[in-house]
Amino acid sequence: MAMRMKDIAEELGLSVVTISKVLHNHPDISAKTRERVLKHVEARDYQPSMLGRSLVTGNSFLIGLVVPDLLHPFFAEVAKALSLAVRGSGYSLIISSSEEDPGLELQEMRQLLSRRIDAIVVASTATSGEAFQRMHRNNERVLLIDRKFPIEGGAFVGVDDVAAGRLATEHLIQVGCRNIAHIGGRENSTGLDRLEGYRQALLAANLPFSPKNVIHRTRVDTNSFGEGAAAARLLLSRKVQPDGIFCYNDPLAIGAMHVLLEAGVRIPEDIALVGCGNLHYDNSLLVPLSSIDQKSSEIGRVAGDIVLKMIANKEKNNGETVVLSPSLVVRASSRRGSAKATAKTAKAK
Repeated sequence: MAMRMKDIAEELGLSVVTISKVLHNHPDISAKTRERVLKHVEARDYQPSMLGRSLVTGNSFLIGLVVPDLLHPFFAEVAKALSLAVRGSGYSLIISSSEEDPGLELQEMRQLLSRRIDAIVVASTATSGEAFQRMHRNNERVLLIDRKFPIEGGAFVGVDDVAAGRLATEHLIQVGCRNIAHIGGRENSTGLDRLEGYRQALLAANLPFSPKNVIHRTRVDTNSFGEGAAAARLLLSRKVQPDGIFCYNDPLAIGAMHVLLEAGVRIPEDIALVGCGNLHYDNSLLVPLSSIDQKSSEIGRVAGDIVLKMIANKEKNNGETVVLSPSLVVRASSRRGSAKATAKTAKAK
């Protein structure tokens, strides 16, 4: 049988309350007693019962995370930072993938909620916020990350995606690009906002914005390499090819890069390329990829702080919104020798 707190108390001749206070770092226990209990607990390899703790506190000490793809490096970095942020408070993270399927996403969220998790964090693949509005009305603790919906009082953590699109496109203009294409994402807040930033930068530089230069992709998280490659082939098939491409995310840009290089296109001399995400392998590619830093680790850390605050204050939804400023990281894929282009980073305006 598994050892119980009662067994530890009997072996040490102490009360169960005293053992519990030591394990929960209660301040009114003497240093001598604390040391004695902790040494005995370690020697006996005692693991506190989470079920018993849940019955006492009313919390499951579980937080759910639903993302479009578990293998996508951006979401992996968010999950790592989120897990680290909540671990110190005794919480564990249950991670699920929606595979960019809104129906599966809803199913996964329902499964997590049925386990009485204390909060749920979601990077949604849906185009409608109806499910989250309903969760909000039902007083579920839910926090949206990366993708948002206009939900009154809803909590959100992400980056300023309009600024991200604007930064990338302004940089391509600064290095001399005049016919800039955009390989875009889904019709959600991130995809639409990055497209809007791209459009704003072109118009501010008196360059034409043409919908023909925008190639929308749908499987941007689960099949991003293939989608980026297909989009690049389409651009290369045109009579007038672009001299710069801003991609919705880094995996799309990497797929596009492979096709461009296979076709003999010089990067950045013929076509300059910028992604979004600033993933950890961007600097080790055949042509190191310029990218917009989305602050993935910061998103995870802040999300952890917010959900812990929701739980500690017994708040279901506190409406807290944190929008981080993106930054530009310039590497070889867009460095054409311009003084502005050789800067290592540039902050959003």
